[in-house]
Amino acid sequence: MEEQATAARSNGPSAKSWLDIGRLISLSDGIFAFAMTLLVVTIDIPGGAKGLQGEELHRYLLSQWRPLLVFFQSFLLLSIFWVTHHRQFGYYRRTDHRHTWISLGILLFVVLMPYTTDLLGDTSGDWMVQLIFAVNMLALGLLFSLNWQYATAGYRLVDPGLSREIINRGRRRGLVVPLCSLGAGVLAFVAPHQASWFYLLIPIALSFKPFRT
Repeated sequence: MEEQATAARSNGPSAKSWLDIGRLISLSDGIFAFAMTLLVVTIDIPGGAKGLQGEELHRYLLSQWRPLLVFFQSFLLLSIFWVTHHRQFGYYRRTDHRHTWISLGILLFVVLMPYTTDLLGDTSGDWMVQLIFAVNMLALGLLFSLNWQYATAGYRLVDPGLSREIINRGRRRGLVVPLCSLGAGVLAFVAPHQASWFYLLIPIALSFKPFRT
């Protein structure tokens, strides 16, 4: 009887089964997909175009360029974050309690991206709106950096054979988003209309060899 109970316990879910890295990856992919899809809601439905014709209609449609530009910018940034997430988890072999909560912190600010993008598309010339978006980006950048630092410190969650060069490149990559976000945040006080252009430095910087993984 005791042997059967022991076997049942071993075959059942363990106390740490919720820390399975596969479940964390599935949750992350779903939330990234949801946030990237929700970005399109930040573009106003052109109800005001009803009844317009000719040049008036064209002027109205052209007036939508800023929300569209902000949408493409945020989609690009979320794509970069998803690729970074995919690359990092490609090296992770397990997860633990702290790492799971760091990852959930990342997902929190991923979910916030449609909201901050909507603000930016409506009033990108306001310094506080630019600052809110910059804080969102800064939090994501710092959490991704912390995620990698925590997982690779002492080879905690990665294979012991992982090369130091890959680890160091990942750490260098982790500096790009926080630095660009800080730059955009500072520029928001001086030239809020131009602050968003700072984020274009992120894909440019990550394309260079020292940051590629």
